[in-house]
Amino acid sequence: MKATPDVPGVDDPGPGRRLGIDVGTVRIGVASSDRDAKLATPVETVDRETGFKDRDKADIDRLVELVDEYAAVEVVVGLPRTLKGHGSASVKHAKEIAFRIRRRLTGAGRDVPVRLADERLSTVVATTALRSSGVSEKAGRAIIDQVAAVEILQSWLDGRATTLAASETATQTDKDHRDD
Repeated sequence: MKATPDVPGVDDPGPGRRLGIDVGTVRIGVASSDRDAKLATPVETVDRETGFKDRDKADIDRLVELVDEYAAVEVVVGLPRTLKGHGSASVKHAKEIAFRIRRRLTGAGRDVPVRLADERLSTVVATTALRSSGVSEKAGRAIIDQVAAVEILQSWLDGRATTLAASETATQTDKDHRDD
């Protein structure tokens, strides 16, 4: 099964905070950006409760609360793919959580896009970063999901900045050609 992520910067909602979400089978890591959408920082780890056939539980409630609390203009959910770009078993979990957040926001009249972002190796990068900063494996378990969410969101923010800069350059080039 091919799992296709969204592209940062496409249909961009403009300035404002973003939330990054790393969906696991046990925990959900959450990160946020600054208002300028330049830097991702950890927020919290939410215990995963909602399954595939369940009604939304406290985990979805908390994620929607965080969207409101941070006045997020975009939610970025990590899409766990293999190195060849195929979906892993965890893709279903990520898509399910993204769907539930989108449904709840839309039902509440909130027009906040929920995107799926390529998160290949985010947990590996997060684990390596924690180890290199001297955090023990046991202590790291409590925050690894937040660190992975930071990695997912920071990659999205960087890709967004690149896409928007390229778009701005193309627009300026077109304007310069019309002025000639």
